[in-house]
Amino acid sequence: MRGCESNALSKEAPVSLVPSFLDLLQPLSCVMTCPTFDSFLTLLTGWAFARRRTVTGMIVAAGAVGDGAKHHSAYHRLFASARWGLDELGLAVFGLILPLLDGVVLLAVDDTLARKRGPKVFGAGMHHDALLSTRRTSVKSQGHCWVVLGVLLKPPFCGGRWFCLPILFRLYVPKKAAEAKRLPYHTKPQLAVQMLRLLCGRRGGRRFHAVGDSGYGGKSVLLELPDNCDRTSRLVTDARLYDAPPPRNGPRKAGRPRVRGARLAAPEAMLARRCRRLTLEVYGRKDRSRVSECVARVYAAPGRPLKVVAVEPLTGGRKRQAFFSTCPDDDAEAVLTRYAARWSMEVSNHDAKGQLGFEQPQGWTRRAVQRTAPVAMLLYSLVVLWFSRDGHRHYAPPLRPWYPSKSQASFADMLATLRCQSVRGEVFSMGLHGSGSRNVVKVLLHTLKQAA
Repeated sequence: MRGCESNALSKEAPVSLVPSFLDLLQPLSCVMTCPTFDSFLTLLTGWAFARRRTVTGMIVAAGAVGDGAKHHSAYHRLFASARWGLDELGLAVFGLILPLLDGVVLLAVDDTLARKRGPKVFGAGMHHDALLSTRRTSVKSQGHCWVVLGVLLKPPFCGGRWFCLPILFRLYVPKKAAEAKRLPYHTKPQLAVQMLRLLCGRRGGRRFHAVGDSGYGGKSVLLELPDNCDRTSRLVTDARLYDAPPPRNGPRKAGRPRVRGARLAAPEAMLARRCRRLTLEVYGRKDRSRVSECVARVYAAPGRPLKVVAVEPLTGGRKRQAFFSTCPDDDAEAVLTRYAARWSMEVSNHDAKGQLGFEQPQGWTRRAVQRTAPVAMLLYSLVVLWFSRDGHRHYAPPLRPWYPSKSQASFADMLATLRCQSVRGEVFSMGLHGSGSRNVVKVLLHTLKQAA
């Protein structure tokens, strides 16, 4: 008898996510077959509970092993060979975000490193490691470099903070690795343009505005923007700026008309003149700066007027900076506030790695690499959406005496709320007497093992 009880308790008890979260996921089923979507839900459940986000670790965390469960190879095939598209899945997630957006859709684009090792891992190469590098020393690490496109918004019931919800992804393959695999080589800005064109083309009736750092502010992006997309980015302080070309009056002269007007002062020189002072609440603090602004054109795109803003921070110890927007009617406040919202993408990258194991999947084939890790960032977007819709009702701020003023939920709090509500639903759906008590023990033991 004791042996039977021991065998019963050793079997993994299945865990399911809270019904409100599963309802949120239903529109995503249109991009997969029913069996594939069923495996996808199982892996998302395991992704939320697992200690290590490998495929086998996730199916163990979801309790999808043992008698009556799918073979583990079915879950490996979900990423390695199943017929579904990551772009279509990301656009479906964007459809869930769309009801929260009003007016111009603000986007952010950036790249992040996922450290990987192994000679057979597809797309791995040496990339700049921002975490290990300093201002004086640049350090490179082996891994995958992902170019990510996300939606910037302030979800309801999330404390009025900016969040970046990733939706589209491209794996940057170094030039040597691409040549070895006989693949077409694309730079990071070119990959960003691919995603912008895909999203803006699918939603031709909407207006978009993309924000990115200086790596995505050059002519390779500026000259290739979709018609319904604008851009805000960094500008070097010694940039060559020009006025609009003068109109051709009087008799027509030989030769082509002028493309550029008179040379204007560079951003560095703009700050040498009289400037106005500006105080903005960005990056979680009040930032005082001297700003100077003008409408100008850069050398590479003389036909596109830009709003150029030169900034000299008076607090924070940062250097002089310059920014531009392809909307010439913007004021300095709008340009700086919009660019500061880009920092939420850095927070998304940090949380996806620290809370959802973005770097942990162990797939090495081409399709497995291209589709496994981005699901962690899509899950990040889905958890934030669920919390803004339903999860905030169940959130109780934990007691943190060392943070007396902190009451807003971080992503770790949102994920913990999803886990607690899911376990709570599983426990209360079982009887607490008789044979049901054994199931309760199994669920609690399983949950405790995953939280250890």
